[in-house]
Amino acid sequence: MEFKKETRPLSQVDADTLVIFVFQDELIETELKTMDAAFPGDFISAVNQECARENFTGKPTQAVQLPTYGKLAAKRLVIKGAGKRAAADTATMRRATASVARRMSSGTAIDTIAVHVPSVTADQALAQAVIEGWLLGCYQFKKYKTSADDKKHAQTRQLVILNSPLNDEQFQHAAFTAATIAQATNMARDMVAEPPDYMTPSKLAEIASGLSGDRLTCQVIDRDEAAKMGMGAFLGVARGAHEPPKFIVMRYMHPNAKRTIAIAGKGITFDSGGLSIKTALSMEHMKYDMTGAAVVIATMGALSRLQPAINVTAVAAATENMPGSTAMHPGDIVTALNGKTIEVNNTDAEGRLVLADALCFLSKEQPDEIIDLATLTGAVVTALGRAAAGIMSNNEDLLKRLVSCGALAGEKLWQLPLFDEYKDALKSDVADLKNAGARGEAGSPAAAMFLKEFVDGRPWAHLDIAGPAWMDKEKDELNKGGTAFGVRTLCYYLLAQAQ
Repeated sequence: MEFKKETRPLSQVDADTLVIFVFQDELIETELKTMDAAFPGDFISAVNQECARENFTGKPTQAVQLPTYGKLAAKRLVIKGAGKRAAADTATMRRATASVARRMSSGTAIDTIAVHVPSVTADQALAQAVIEGWLLGCYQFKKYKTSADDKKHAQTRQLVILNSPLNDEQFQHAAFTAATIAQATNMARDMVAEPPDYMTPSKLAEIASGLSGDRLTCQVIDRDEAAKMGMGAFLGVARGAHEPPKFIVMRYMHPNAKRTIAIAGKGITFDSGGLSIKTALSMEHMKYDMTGAAVVIATMGALSRLQPAINVTAVAAATENMPGSTAMHPGDIVTALNGKTIEVNNTDAEGRLVLADALCFLSKEQPDEIIDLATLTGAVVTALGRAAAGIMSNNEDLLKRLVSCGALAGEKLWQLPLFDEYKDALKSDVADLKNAGARGEAGSPAAAMFLKEFVDGRPWAHLDIAGPAWMDKEKDELNKGGTAFGVRTLCYYLLAQAQ
């Protein structure tokens, strides 16, 4: 898709569709005249009538579409509600644009769409959010559809942003950044959407290796090498699976970097629960348990294109968790890469085991800070629903920076505590600790407290993305199914740390 900006009056914009955002409870006639004094008065009356007929008041869920009857250069007009003006920000406009994009992509192909964006915040951030929203809203996964009707997906050749004061260089930078981040998100969505018999650990490794290029390298550690290194926790989870595990290490290196950041993603390509087997209903969407790995792989691909002055090492710890004849038993003891012994009292608490070795591996590289993402606990879904991910950290400054970048990216993070009392639930009579704490009590913080044991005291933040990483219906810029929550937050954060 091509992105460009224009400054001509709305009535003169030559496009297949012209999209105008209107704030809630504000007069459409006044808004249109403010945007373009030459906007035809008789057509404004037609717009007012159509909006009144559909009870349009500017709420974020509302949109009105009508032909322009030759009154404008554009062939079709969409009036989209943007909510209250006082609450408008980049996230608002990202959501609103995605909503329009989803509506447009379900129809016929459109050559050019022009979007008039109200100034609600910093101009470059606003342009970036709108373009991200469009590309995120257009996302569909139809690889396995067979009927022609089901495979239809309207493509737009050009998106024109109106009312942007950015110069050409600023606009192109914003557009390139937005497109790269949105495409990385959609790439991760594709990985999650694939069936688990296709998106195996080996396939994840293949995708990661295929991203290698300018300043980005990929190393895939197999079962034998992981065993020699002492990754007993990671390999314990992999024991019951026929599919071979892959410990994927990606490194982005920049010659002018002043900081090194490490990121890790849980990559359970299918989680049956192991011998602590899940119910059929709980297992239904467990292909999405590799979202953390998909997020870090896609993020590293985006860094290779964006080229920020920062060093980033990423680990995607990928394996299935299956109840094979060689699977871990409840009561087994495994030894992590740092030598700590773990009593496995629940084989369905496997994500923290693979992350334990991932965090140990990254800690040994002595980064300035470590961030991990995982669909780790059902408890975080109970606590926060699908609206936000839980974030827990041993460093308040790191936590605040991540929360701030998440807000800019349109991904909500909510702090959960790491009280010392939670460690008591991890005490084992026969090992250094056990992998699952008191059942039904502080499940998400207890899991994070377990992970804290493997970061060697380095600044670290854990994002439990189990809630927003999967949606049962489309909402704003989020698609139904695996959303790849976290790609945008990581990209925004890493770009900010490179400045």
